Order: sequence, then structure tokens, then C-alpha cells
Amino acid sequence: MGLTLLAASCGGEVAPDDAATFADAAAAPDARVVGLPDAAGRRDAGPDRLGPPYPIVLAHGFFGFEDFAGVSFITYFYGVKDDLAERGEPLVFTPAVDPFNDSETRGEQLLAHVERILAETGHAKVNLIGHSQGGLDARYVAAMRPDLVESVTTFATPHRGTPIADVVVGLVEDERARDLADRLVRLIGAALYDAAGEETSVFASLRQLSTPGMDEFNARYPNQEGIAYYSLTGRSDRHDGDPDCDAPDRPRFVYTHDRDLDPIEPLLDIAEQIVDGGSADIVNDGLVRVRDARWGRFLGCVPADHFDEIGHLFGDSPGRGNDWDHQAFYADLVAYLRTQGH
Repeated sequence: MGLTLLAASCGGEVAPDDAATFADAAAAPDARVVGLPDAAGRRDAGPDRLGPPYPIVLAHGFFGFEDFAGVSFITYFYGVKDDLAERGEPLVFTPAVDPFNDSETRGEQLLAHVERILAETGHAKVNLIGHSQGGLDARYVAAMRPDLVESVTTFATPHRGTPIADVVVGLVEDERARDLADRLVRLIGAALYDAAGEETSVFASLRQLSTPGMDEFNARYPNQEGIAYYSLTGRSDRHDGDPDCDAPDRPRFVYTHDRDLDPIEPLLDIAEQIVDGGSADIVNDGLVRVRDARWGRFLGCVPADHFDEIGHLFGDSPGRGNDWDHQAFYADLVAYLRTQGH
């Protein structure tokens, strides 16, 4: 979820026949790319699998969890799974992966969950919705197994890095300090999350979320042909989002909140100042800039900071004067995906 403060974020086709693919993808990494089959040469799950509507998989971000410290009602996507079930969407899954690690490690864990979900439900594919780093995990799964993914929707995902990671990685140079921090994170993770393991590394995550780290990730895992990619993000600090949030075909559930302004969560105030570099013109959600969150088909911005986007802290209101509701947002987003045939 990008809880950094609590712990110390459509183009043309590119042919992937040879090594030039990565160079092409680096120039236009969110272009729709002709997908490669997996190692076994599989392109789809077969005619005996169920088609759309496909299950929804919500992928959490940095410092994420499914149930917090085993308390079932404190979830990362606060109340979203139960709310969707009440609205007629029973096939919604919220798997937990390593709370602190790079998206190759977390993505492999998410892929294992996806394979289990498909085996249990009998469906051919899933729709992945990832918040913050969870969007990168989702993109990794789509790149590795495009035959299992119908759509990828990223919400406040730092596809082009985040200044927070740049600053933290730049400030912490001492390897011993990094090792000590990783050991502390593992202890915390072992107490709070079943997903935390011996390989948990906060610096592996932050290195990847840095600007150069994301340049490398984007070149390595470009968009795949046959998968729909959507993105949204939040705008906060009472910014109206203009012009960064402009999108040619914003759905109604996004533009209906154009007049709502979001006050920044106090816990994100310092981070927001780092992210905007002291410039009020750089629209962001407190941890991720809008310009870095745009990917694939950009659907626009909603009035929410990085915590509001998932209903935190613990289901509180997004702020005085802001009527945006995170549960209604996810319900509308899933309904939108259904109208697109997913």
C-alpha cells in the first residue's frame, strides 16, 4: 500500500521476436506488446475452462496484508471484499504476498495464488486489480503468464518510480544499516504477516520502486497482447488534478467526483512534500505522482490520498468536504470491467 511512513507507491504494437524487444519496450513500455507463450508453450487455459465474468484478484501494495495481525475485519482493501460480495461479486480474492520485496519475488507468489484460484473456480483467467506496488506484481504475472490474465488495472502504481524511493535509497548507503533494517522488517513481518519470510527485503522493494529500478522493470516486463491494461490514481492536498488527470474517456464513476477535493492525510504530509518537490503543481496522492501512475488506458484521478484509496486508516473518512467512497469506487470499477467484457 505504500505505507512507507508507517514502516520508516495505449500505444502501438512492438514485436518481441528478439533481443531488440527490451530496447523497444524501454522507449514505449506501456505499448501493447505481442505476448510470448510461457515455457511450456501454453497460450490459453483450454476450452473446458469457464469464460467471463472472470474472478477479481485484488493485489496489495508495499507493507500490505490480507488480515492485519490475524484480525479479520482489518483488511488491506478495507471492507472491499465483503462489500463486493454483497453487491453480487462473490469471486473476489485478496491474496497476501511478501509485504516487503521486489515485484519479481512478490509476483511469483501472486502467480501461485492465481493458479490456485483458477484451479478452485474453474475459470480460464482472472482480472487483476493492484494498488501501489501490487500493480507491478500484477504486471509481472501478466508478463509471465499472459494466458491466465484477462485484464490488469493499476491504482496509484508508480510505474515510473517514486521520489520517496529515490530519496530513501539515496540516503541509506551503508550496507550494514540496510541489513539491520531488513532484519527488523523480517521480525515485524513474521509477527504480523504469514507471507513474510527469510527473503523479505525492504530495500529490494525500494530499489525497484526508484526511478532507475522502474526503468529496468518496464523494459523487462512490457504489456502483453490480448490483455487489457487500465490505470487510475488519486489526487490529494486539495488539488483538482488539472491537467495531469486529463483522460479522453473517463468513466462516469471517475468524472462525477471532479469537484471533490481531498485534504492530505497528516501522516503523508512530509512524504507529499518530498513527492512534489516543493511544487504545488505536481499532482500526487502523497506517495505517487499522477504522471508516474499513468499506464495503458488511463481512466483518470479520484479525490483520494494513498491511504484513502484503500479505505485507511481503518475505514475513516477521506476528509472533510470529500464525499468519495472507496468501497463504492471498487464496486464501480468492477462494474466497469464487466461492461468491457472482462
